[in-house]
Amino acid sequence: MKRLLAEWEEQKFIQLVFPHKDTDWEEYLDEAIETFVNIAKTISKYQKCLIVAKNLKYIKSLFDNHRFKRNLIFTRIDSNDTWSRDFGGITIEENNKLTLLNFKFNGWGKKYPYTLDNKITQQLKLKGLLKDYKHKNINLVLEGGSIDVNTQGVLLTTIKCLMEKNRNPLLNKRTIEKNLIELFGIKKILWLNSGALSGDDTDSHIDTLARFVSDDTIVYQSCNNKNNPDYNELKKMEEELKTFADIYGKKYKLIPLPNIDPIYEENEQLPATYANFLIINGALLVPTYNIASDNIALDIFKKLFPKRDIIGIDCSILIKQHGSLHCVTMQYY
Repeated sequence: MKRLLAEWEEQKFIQLVFPHKDTDWEEYLDEAIETFVNIAKTISKYQKCLIVAKNLKYIKSLFDNHRFKRNLIFTRIDSNDTWSRDFGGITIEENNKLTLLNFKFNGWGKKYPYTLDNKITQQLKLKGLLKDYKHKNINLVLEGGSIDVNTQGVLLTTIKCLMEKNRNPLLNKRTIEKNLIELFGIKKILWLNSGALSGDDTDSHIDTLARFVSDDTIVYQSCNNKNNPDYNELKKMEEELKTFADIYGKKYKLIPLPNIDPIYEENEQLPATYANFLIINGALLVPTYNIASDNIALDIFKKLFPKRDIIGIDCSILIKQHGSLHCVTMQYY
């Protein structure tokens, strides 16, 4: 039996790849590193965190007095960027053993440099940091942020991303479905045709739009502001979600995440979303943006995860590079 694990299952560690001056973070590098340090320190209170950094000596020094430093693993590897969710290994369970699937990463359809990021999982393996896993290299372009799954084997994704022409141009929808079913042991695929955030350059990754929080519940980024350029797309997505049913034909419980009015940087709308949360052992980390709706989002997650600590993480810097909290992390089981 083969299955893709749900994020709320017990994890071994979270991977982070830190910004450096040769990434797109250079303009506000100190603020970006500060955000990554905050994420790593928060995670390490609950579980191990693997920190990949080009400028390793400096990054290590930022944790010298950290109380939970024992939960941090450091390694030096060069990178193009920092989006671990999209180039990190994806864990499946097969015959009670864990396998890391190393998919091809091509910079979200060759939009950005990617060759260093595409090699990170292999380098972690060579360094012995992933020795507890069987490894398989997969000849398919797939990013972790483009899929979401529950423990019933239902996978949630978007047409816009998986069918984007620069990812797997020779594959049609039926072939991609076949690959997902075979590689992940999927029983049902839920395809969203609608849903998009201005400023998102991933072609509508599902982890910016809608996510499973349990086998029968999906949360999604809502929009009630008709002046928001994303209003129509998010409303159409909401109507689509209402039609989705599980493997038994039962409709999902849908929880709207609070409206986020447009946030701009130099006249560009940034892709702020509460759907980009991260589940870890004993806690749930929620991206916040220093706006009034942050507290509403935190309260919603407290009701959904009463047995986990709910922690807001200021991601105002992250959205300047078109991603958020979930995008910069990848969990390993």
